[in-house]
Parts: sequence; C-alpha cells; structure tokens
Amino acid sequence: ELMHHIGLYIAKERGAKVASKVSFDAKDLGDVSQSERKKKKKKKRMSVQTIDLLKEELPVHQESLHLTGDTKTGLVLVDVVNGFCTVGAGNLAPRQPDKQISEMVDESVRLARVFCDRKWPVFAFLDSHHPDIPEHPYPPHCIVGTEESELVPALKWLENEGNVTLRRKDCIDGFLGSVEKDGSNVFINWVQSNQIKAILVVGICTDICVLDFVCTTLSARNRRLLVPLEDVIVYSHGCATFDLPVDVAKTAKDVVAHPQELMHHIGLYIAKGRGAKVVSEVSLDTKNP
Repeated sequence: ELMHHIGLYIAKERGAKVASKVSFDAKDLGDVSQSERKKKKKKKRMSVQTIDLLKEELPVHQESLHLTGDTKTGLVLVDVVNGFCTVGAGNLAPRQPDKQISEMVDESVRLARVFCDRKWPVFAFLDSHHPDIPEHPYPPHCIVGTEESELVPALKWLENEGNVTLRRKDCIDGFLGSVEKDGSNVFINWVQSNQIKAILVVGICTDICVLDFVCTTLSARNRRLLVPLEDVIVYSHGCATFDLPVDVAKTAKDVVAHPQELMHHIGLYIAKGRGAKVVSEVSLDTKNP
C-alpha cells in the first residue's frame, strides 16, 4: 500500500493527473448500478514522526566506495546549478541555507576536484529551459541565459577543464535530455568514447532529476545500449532534494508537499530497487596521482 501511494505521488509530482475514480455517462453503463461502482477507502495519514519507521520498512543498504582507478569510472553531476542550489536564486532555489543541499554541493566539488586532478571523465548536466516552453507542474526555472541555469560558483571552474563534458538539458531526465536532433545521444557517446565501466552520480534532486536519470540509464544499460557500462552508483551524501513541508503545501493550490528527508530516502530506495548501487562514503586511493 505504501509503495502504491509513493508511485502515485511521484507520478503527480512529475505532472501527471491522478484520479481516484473513473465515471461514465449513465447511458453507457448498462446494468452496472451506482452502488456496485462505489468503493469505500480508508484514509491514512503520515506524520513527521513516522520517517524513522518508514526507513525501517524501506531499508536502503549503503556500501562504501573506494576509487583506485583500476575500474574506469566517470563522475556525473546532475543539475548542481544556482536555480536549485543557491539561496534566493530562483523559484526552485532554497529560500534559506539548507544543510542537505550545502553538503551535496561540497561533496560534488570535492569529487570534481579529484576527478579533474586525475583527468578522469566528468559529465555535468545543467538544467536549462526555454522561457516559452513550461515544465509542468513546476514554475519557470533555470531559464537559458540566466544565472539560474549556470553551475554554482564553486563549480564554475569546470567550464575550463578538458576532461569535462557539459550538457544543458530541458527536461527532468538527463538521459533523454542528451538526445540530439539526429537521434544520437551525447551521454551514450561519452560513456562509450571513454570506455566507462561505472558512473558515480551526485546532484539534485535525489528523487526527481537524479532518480529519473538513474532509472533510464539502468534500463539502457540492461538493453546493452551503454556498453561497457556495468555499474550505476549513487552517492547519498552527494545528493540532495528540496524541502516543502505539508503545512506549507496546504496553503497553496495544486502544490504537492515534499518533506526533504523522507523524499531523499525514497529516491535512494527506488534507485537501489532499480539496480543502482547506493554508497554512503567515497574514498580515494591517495597513492594514485
């Protein structure tokens, strides 16, 4: 029942309409009576105090990752841009300093430095939208040509690194956002040209852009579209999502509540359920240059 509810929640958050019943004109129903079409449903509510219980019910086993350079690994940064990470930068930016988002940025910077120092491949998605093409149900955000769609200040230096591929995307799923007009895919080309066997994914939001990219990438891997890619690894402390408490969401029309800690956990849970590895620690071999 819980996962059914979460599935509906995620569908609605992506922009789908969710209906609790489907009715027809009476003349089309034949002999089916109204009483036979009605079902009673019990409403259950979740409180903040249930998060720990939910984590017990939906456990996410997290491993440790030690990077040695023996396995060709690429770093994928998802939307570490001002519009999602810098306080007050836009409609979907945090309104005040956020610990989870700050940690995600710090870890993204740390790993980016390590990968660039070693000349390992890095792929960075930048959410970038045309002003006349809305992304329902979200308000205008990360418009092309604005500071919102640019990397956070701590990562701007990536633009000058030869081992870094930047990809502006105009949709939630970076894999789909990598498709060119001729049908080719920039991300697939990056994986294959660098002979990448594992990708380490960080960024925002854990349960939205990160999750959708991870799920599609896993499906493509399973269909052998990403040879030689084997492992998709999500770093939990290198990911973050936003916080929209239930009491705040209730004051606005058509706004879905989004409790940060819970949705971050659910994003990791679903990613692992699809076949991703989830790690809580990433360490490096200091002996390697």
